[in-house]
Amino acid sequence: MGGLLSTTKGKLLLVLAVLGLVAAGFIFLKGPIPHIDPAAEWVFQAGSLRFTNSIMASWVTVVVLAVFAILVTRRMRLVPRGVQNLLETFIETMLNFVEGVAGKKWGRRFFPVVMTIFLFVLVSNWMGLLPGFGTIGVVRDAQVQFGKEKAEEVHATSFTTVNVAGLDVALMLPGGEAAEKPKEASEHGAPASGEAAHAKPILVPFFRSANTDLNTPLALALVALVFIEMWGFQSLGPMYLSKFFNVRRLLRGEIFNGIIDLAIGLLEIVSELARVISFTFRLFGNVFAGEVLLIVITFLVPLVFVLVFYGLELFVGFMQAFVFAFLTLIFGVMAVASHGEDHKGHHEGGEAAEAHH
Repeated sequence: MGGLLSTTKGKLLLVLAVLGLVAAGFIFLKGPIPHIDPAAEWVFQAGSLRFTNSIMASWVTVVVLAVFAILVTRRMRLVPRGVQNLLETFIETMLNFVEGVAGKKWGRRFFPVVMTIFLFVLVSNWMGLLPGFGTIGVVRDAQVQFGKEKAEEVHATSFTTVNVAGLDVALMLPGGEAAEKPKEASEHGAPASGEAAHAKPILVPFFRSANTDLNTPLALALVALVFIEMWGFQSLGPMYLSKFFNVRRLLRGEIFNGIIDLAIGLLEIVSELARVISFTFRLFGNVFAGEVLLIVITFLVPLVFVLVFYGLELFVGFMQAFVFAFLTLIFGVMAVASHGEDHKGHHEGGEAAEAHH
């Protein structure tokens, strides 16, 4: 095979084969017209509370992590082997990394939160690449799902409906037939019978990558912020608040310096809030853009190039999980480090600062 590809004829055949796959995919396996919406779609509702497909994906991620941890640790051996050995090696490597940045004392405290964030983001990112995410769901009229005004901008979805245990499940398949109309009106505000002829059936996926919904990265960012502030307060006590509200020199009559301290405190508050925004939009933007890229590539060239971009998204999913967790660790180290002349001699903060440097 290698000898064949080294010849001009072999290379020409390879190029023709790739072009043939691209053409066959574009003609016969071309995906449906993609509908891209930053907002997660609601799948079912209980009373006035609607549950979106991103929430369901988050629950599945938690269940997967919990089941995996139970299965691996239910028969712990003193001398690990197999999956337990791999897991312990991974955990020990990550713990050494965190302790290397934050020091042994604070590293042990940071590790559960940092590792939980890393695993949740990583698994949810990778699960979003699995078949079924975004392609299997329920059929619903666009007006019911999005409202009358927005429904006009939505394309009807091509899908195939199958019955699973008495439940109609829609599958979005490449080269699918024209959209079918819902067989029955939905109980949640379905259009009246006179409007049924204008119904625009769409596929509402059961699952959507959790981090493509802005709410999930925002929730993770707020959790990280709460822990960072808590660590800072545990390290420095009430004096940690002087980072934001330092009026000591103002009370001593040093008006000019006191005003500067107040301005610095205000900037610190803005900086803390900016971290939440940065955390949120960095993760959401990268994961959502990756999903859009996959949808567009699948629509244009279903074969050959899709696999390349799937491999790229695996790497991006890992890097986004690492960056989110690593920044949480760094900001935690900065929070427990002493700051200003008021904190000289504070042992715990000083230890973390020394470890950081």
